[in-house]
Amino acid sequence: MRRSNTQSLSEVLKQYIEENRMERKLKEVDIVQGWENLLGKTIARYTRNIYIRNRILYVEITSAVVKNELFLMREEICRRINENAGDEMITRIVFK
Repeated sequence: MRRSNTQSLSEVLKQYIEENRMERKLKEVDIVQGWENLLGKTIARYTRNIYIRNRILYVEITSAVVKNELFLMREEICRRINENAGDEMITRIVFK
């Protein structure tokens, strides 16, 4: 017998995420995991560590040449990340 207040699993998960204010953190995880898709395998090969703290994306780059190129493109990268996330998740990018 079906209850009248049944919900789909996706609705329950969405409600749980909203109630526990996890949306922002999940988007941050998507940004970090999507770095290779956004910039390509070549750039990702020179990337060692990526994390977000206080809306600043920190990226550790192993090549000085790649770091310089990314530094020049940081505004465009920031814009693309925010577009993909559907929200202004990143205000600045720091390359180490």
